Amino acid sequence: MSSAPVRTVDFLNQLTRSVEEVREVAQQRFRALNEDDLNRRPAPDKWSVGQCLEHLNIIGGFYLPEMGQRLRRAKERDSRPAEFVKSGPIGRRLTQAMLVPAREKPLKTPQQFAPSGSRLPRTVVEVYLRQLDELLNLLRMARDVNANAVRIPNAVIPLIRLRLTDQFAFMIAHLQRHTAQAERVLNSRPR
Repeated sequence: MSSAPVRTVDFLNQLTRSVEEVREVAQQRFRALNEDDLNRRPAPDKWSVGQCLEHLNIIGGFYLPEMGQRLRRAKERDSRPAEFVKSGPIGRRLTQAMLVPAREKPLKTPQQFAPSGSRLPRTVVEVYLRQLDELLNLLRMARDVNANAVRIPNAVIPLIRLRLTDQFAFMIAHLQRHTAQAERVLNSRPR
């Protein structure tokens, strides 16, 4: 069963809106947090808001520079945008796994991407906001190249190279998942 083709411009517009929504949440809900609220864990085995953001910062620290470099190379090669988005089977599966709510299907975080157990400074939010801005910039850059042809190595299994379109979809689903987790932590704090 195949789904209808999605125009690249529509795909990138939707992802851009999703990142802008996540950025708005971060700006309104996380930026003003003091260190105690940022580091409060709802339970010893649960992440704090700061740890959710630190995890996303670690992932962004790996992928964003790689994506930017590969987009610049594609532009130098005079790559031209494709009319429709193509998705690979691995990229689709990874993204679908991220779209399942964490309460229904918790996923294990690879150790190298796990947040530290230490007390985090408020700068973790600023780094997160800067990375969201960088992601928005990369989404703009992707409009000028064939994002289906740009391949991004997977951080856990480098031999797997996802299409940039799949990498964007995965990263943004991941952002949404952990932003929702951070909001639940925030909503669970005593008033």
